[in-house]
Amino acid sequence: MKILFAASEAVPFSKTGGLADVTGSLPQALAAAGDEVEVILPLYQKTAEKWKDQMTFVTSIEVPLGWRRVYCGLFRLERDGVIWNFVDNEYYFKRESLYGHYDDGERFGFFSRAIVSLLPSLDFMPEVIHCNDWQTALVPIYLKDESARWEEVRGIKTVFTVHNIEYQGRYGRDTLEDLFGLAPGWFTDGTIAMDGDVNLLKGALMTCDAITAVSPTYAQELRCAYFAHGMENIMQLNAGKLHGVLNGLDLKRYDPAADPGLAANYSIYTKAGNLSKADSVTPAKAKNKARLQKQVGLEEKPDVPVIGMVSRLVSHKGLDLVCQVFDQIMDLNCQLVILGSGDWNYEQFFEGKLSQYPGRLALYRGYSDALATGIYSGADLFLMPSRSEPCGLSQMIAMRYGTVPIVRETGGLKDTVHPYEAWSGGGTGFTFSDYNSGDMLFAIRTAVDLYFNNPTAFKALRTAGMAQDFSWRRSAEAYNEIYHTICS
Repeated sequence: MKILFAASEAVPFSKTGGLADVTGSLPQALAAAGDEVEVILPLYQKTAEKWKDQMTFVTSIEVPLGWRRVYCGLFRLERDGVIWNFVDNEYYFKRESLYGHYDDGERFGFFSRAIVSLLPSLDFMPEVIHCNDWQTALVPIYLKDESARWEEVRGIKTVFTVHNIEYQGRYGRDTLEDLFGLAPGWFTDGTIAMDGDVNLLKGALMTCDAITAVSPTYAQELRCAYFAHGMENIMQLNAGKLHGVLNGLDLKRYDPAADPGLAANYSIYTKAGNLSKADSVTPAKAKNKARLQKQVGLEEKPDVPVIGMVSRLVSHKGLDLVCQVFDQIMDLNCQLVILGSGDWNYEQFFEGKLSQYPGRLALYRGYSDALATGIYSGADLFLMPSRSEPCGLSQMIAMRYGTVPIVRETGGLKDTVHPYEAWSGGGTGFTFSDYNSGDMLFAIRTAVDLYFNNPTAFKALRTAGMAQDFSWRRSAEAYNEIYHTICS
């Protein structure tokens, strides 16, 4: 099948969040499964020169955008069995940051229009265009608009993935014709109109052939007002074409057996790929734990559990719950290391606690790949008490590195972390369902108690997490089924 993957960012070319990880891995998994795959991205200023040096200029065209006709260049490179196309326009994309500009609507309106306009310049006419988040939400609409006079695009199907429904591409009514170049009928018939504004996300949901969310639970949550940010009625209206597909993990990038950033490498498998009967993980984890404690200034105590957090310090990540019972958590004879930045009140809260718990609490404000890896590999437990989490990546990385997660049952956290069952020893972590600090504290207390009082069960839980299949191959199979269904 011929698939064009359209997104605003992708690893290793550009990244601000999880969308880049998806775009950087899923197309390769689809290509490995036998599909013919191309990706189309903006050519940002921040794209590294080493990638730009490998690109080949293909063509340049003028793209219609409202009353304007705008220059659009197309560059291309091949990597890992996938053709990567880059849309060039320095006025729109030569910026210090990917998003957050006053003209983001115009920038990504141009990008969406360019995707459709550049179809004849690609190596193939795709059977499916897979769009992602509001930055490509106009693609299904432009395709429908062009199909009335462009026969070649009439058979193209569109899939639209919601990575985070909070961001919708909402603009004033006057942008429809002047900025996006669409006839008034798209607004008056309700396709792209919501609460008196142009809502690009709604337009994509109404016009695409299939909607996917980045986890099965998130797909269900999007029908509820608590999670849908005003879009619950639209999601319910389109429930028949809504699917939940769990994101995968780059198993080569996150591999404790080969990661050069670890103090000691480890795996639960033998070189032949079989589950090892010998416990080689415990001593290696101990070395990584000792290095982590020394690196962040924690007391070097091998028998005290280290709880790690790698998170933006914002309310929807559950930081309010942590603050409410922080002293009770520290009463559990554990250590806590936090990596992240965010809202001032949370940063100041943890800063203020450092003097109260010297050698037991560590805080790194900002982000560091090396320290994140140190936490994933060196911590014993990993805390993610999110209010909402469409998919989540950190809990999967933690399990991959043998660090047992403690999560709230929402979105992808619920789909990836199976609660510990004391009666059978089953599960991969510790969970709580209601969003309150008491339930979170109980889950943390249960995890710490198991660490101290039943090390055999704790090791089994760790091994079960490391054995989970978070490969993109599984996700690619699910997407292929959706592609074939809408094209049949």
